[in-house]
Amino acid sequence: MTVHFPQSPSGAAPARRRVLSGLGGGAALAMATATAASAASPTVAPSAMVAATTTTDPVLHLLRRATFGPTPALVAEVRTTGTTAWLDAQLAPLTKVPDTAMDGILKRWPRLGWKTWEVRERLSVADRALVMYDLLESHLARALFSRRQLLETAIDFWTNHLVIPVPSDEVWDNAHLFQRDVIRRYALGKYSDMLNAAARSPALLKVLDNADSAKRMPNENYGRELLELHTVGIGNYTEADVKMSALALTGLSVDAEQGLYYYKPARRYVGKVQVLGWSHANASSEGGEAVATSYLNYLATHPATANRIATKLAIRYVSDAPPATLVTKLAQAYLANGTAIAPVLRVLFLSPEFAASIGQKLRTPYEDALASIRIMELTPEPVPAPGQSELRSLLWLTGTFGQAPMGWPAPNGYPDVAAAWGGASGMVNRWSFHLGLAGNWSLLKTMSRPDLATWVPSPLPTTYAALIDALAAKLLITLTTAQRDALCRFVDHAPTDVLKAGVAAVTWRLPYLVALLLDSPNFATR
Repeated sequence: MTVHFPQSPSGAAPARRRVLSGLGGGAALAMATATAASAASPTVAPSAMVAATTTTDPVLHLLRRATFGPTPALVAEVRTTGTTAWLDAQLAPLTKVPDTAMDGILKRWPRLGWKTWEVRERLSVADRALVMYDLLESHLARALFSRRQLLETAIDFWTNHLVIPVPSDEVWDNAHLFQRDVIRRYALGKYSDMLNAAARSPALLKVLDNADSAKRMPNENYGRELLELHTVGIGNYTEADVKMSALALTGLSVDAEQGLYYYKPARRYVGKVQVLGWSHANASSEGGEAVATSYLNYLATHPATANRIATKLAIRYVSDAPPATLVTKLAQAYLANGTAIAPVLRVLFLSPEFAASIGQKLRTPYEDALASIRIMELTPEPVPAPGQSELRSLLWLTGTFGQAPMGWPAPNGYPDVAAAWGGASGMVNRWSFHLGLAGNWSLLKTMSRPDLATWVPSPLPTTYAALIDALAAKLLITLTTAQRDALCRFVDHAPTDVLKAGVAAVTWRLPYLVALLLDSPNFATR
């Protein structure tokens, strides 16, 4: 993405390289995953730089992990209710977190309520992608504007676990139903229920080829991914298990004419099946669905599955290398609660390991974009003309970052660790986005937001240092003295210089200051 920077009043176009080079001498505010701390300290590790610039505020820590980015209003809410009370409400969102405004926004996408036959009958071949883009736009809207933030992060987690690429020709008529009936319905419920619902979803059965699997020609794709990615994980099964897994799932198919789940007894393998410690006589084709359910429930409650789900949740919410003690606790909670996810997340967020993990996660490109929009307090755009939504533009933008929602083409999902996202081109795209967002010079221009001039306190801070600290506070971050002084140097002043009304730092250079703060490792920390 290219952002065209506006001219300064003097006619000089401040280049992005000046923004970055102006931060030398001990406090480069470039993203921790892409740059060293500074020319003066070239050996500082990214993790050390993040830890040194991260607040220990437990409210901010919880909100950085359990939401798509804290906002001043949300911070105030949690300080009033308390972290545990807020967490408990978020874990029971449908009954404890009213989301009336989001419900109104969702009315913009009535096609998401269509059944498969309606999609097929109402849309021409040329319009097949429309419902899929409705799904993606609504997914972004919920992440940005829903009050049920923990639910939305969990939905993002499971979307990246049971992967259905969207848009795709295979799921043009049912991707929205997979999200609604499998991912969204069970995101905080029992994983065993989600696994069984997925096994009867036309979207997953088609993407993983089980719709075409039969006793004479079993397709091993779903049987393998079920073991490798959805449940026990690599190293806990054999190739013989994969073959038996595929046979245990035969008959779970899709009716080609209606596009609905359909159990086909004629395709069902009959005879004993055994995978790991599970076995079944599987004596008749009519009983094949019950056999598949037994198999899926066995896998969902397997200790290796518990450990795998616990590890992935800990990586998502705690650390790229989570403590073994925490993984053990989460696996135990998963099994003790019949694979229910909400109790596992409660143990996670209330654990001492979580409390000690401040500074140990960095935002992915997708998370960074959402957090930036939320902290800048953008609000939903007016109802747009068809195909002209700012959310569609944001979807394109996340694609340029390499992380469009539901955009990972392989069944293993997007990587969830910082090392995967440290590439220079992706980082420059983020920086460019921050500047365009801060100056309102690029995408999302029809989403209303507070005027950036209102970020400057009134009365005016007395010094440049006080101005920088005030801007950082608006972004809910705290700077080191070296970082603050570097930003003062960027606007050609010493920290103690007197700040006057109308100067560049509070007028045409203000968006650059805000963008640099968004570029910082402080803001990149999740």
